[in-house]
Amino acid sequence: MTVERVAHGRTRRAARRRGVVVVLLLLLAGVFAASLMVGRTFYPPSDVLAVLSGQDVPGASFTVGRLRLPRAVLALVVGLCFGMAGVAFQTMLRNPLASPDIIGISTGASAAAAVGIVTFGLSGAAVSLLAIMVGLGVAVLIYVLSFRDGVAGTRLILIGIGIAAMLESVIAYVLSRAAAWDFQEAVRWLTGSLNSASWDDVLPVLVALLVLGPLLVVKSGDLDMLQLGDDAASALGVRVERTRILVIVAAVGLVAFATAATGPIAFVAFLAGPIAARVVGPGASLLVPSALVGALLVLVADLCGQFAFDHRYPVGVVTGVLGAPYLVYLIVRTNRAGGSL
Repeated sequence: MTVERVAHGRTRRAARRRGVVVVLLLLLAGVFAASLMVGRTFYPPSDVLAVLSGQDVPGASFTVGRLRLPRAVLALVVGLCFGMAGVAFQTMLRNPLASPDIIGISTGASAAAAVGIVTFGLSGAAVSLLAIMVGLGVAVLIYVLSFRDGVAGTRLILIGIGIAAMLESVIAYVLSRAAAWDFQEAVRWLTGSLNSASWDDVLPVLVALLVLGPLLVVKSGDLDMLQLGDDAASALGVRVERTRILVIVAAVGLVAFATAATGPIAFVAFLAGPIAARVVGPGASLLVPSALVGALLVLVADLCGQFAFDHRYPVGVVTGVLGAPYLVYLIVRTNRAGGSL
């Protein structure tokens, strides 16, 4: 009887996860389609489909094909990257605060971009490359500083928050000395924006997603085992440090490439995992659902930033408004429960 109940529970959880993934895919397809149709000029689905099939439609070919489509695809792929990377860190370290934008990885890429733009006059691909390299370097630094007979989640988070605070000071200092034009360019990048999105921005992020995303999915079983603790995971046959290093490299790579393309879109990596956990339920891998939630958050936030208010706002401003209250709520709830971060 017990075995049958366990098998039945697993079947129900798997069915629920599949149902949630299907619903998220349908929502994502609807929002993606809306982002191609809605704007100062509304184009019906027939015009959008004609453009996507390669036909020349006056007005729509330029607006949809060259402006809206790269923007929507970039929002999609960076959302997938942020969502998957965020939940990988949160699962591995067993803490909802263990998100790349909380523990300093995104801040490292941002600081590098600010220094590159203001101090060295870099732009375009050079800024992106510098952001990727420094983001990876900051992740290595956090890992090394937090390593002592293994990596404790709380220690890594606290060290990451401290490094993030120092990097925020670097950003503030650099911006205080920036010329007007460089200041505007740096702030636009630091806010997290999909403006001026192009296929050149999409390609590196898409390649990173296609290479590193499957690596995380393959390691999802071992990643879930890490939630039981290092000793239990090791007893179950998981090579703990090897798995942790592979997960960190893959997740940091996703975050670095996504941040290099759009800037640090606030709180997407932080929110995607908890939202996916609520809708999927316990006992199922959250990597794919979190990736879809991340993409949905970025696409919806971008649409809201463009058309829901009197003024247009970068996508990072909208996600920041959504994520900041949840961060405060999480800290207050943890404090009231008498737990530690």
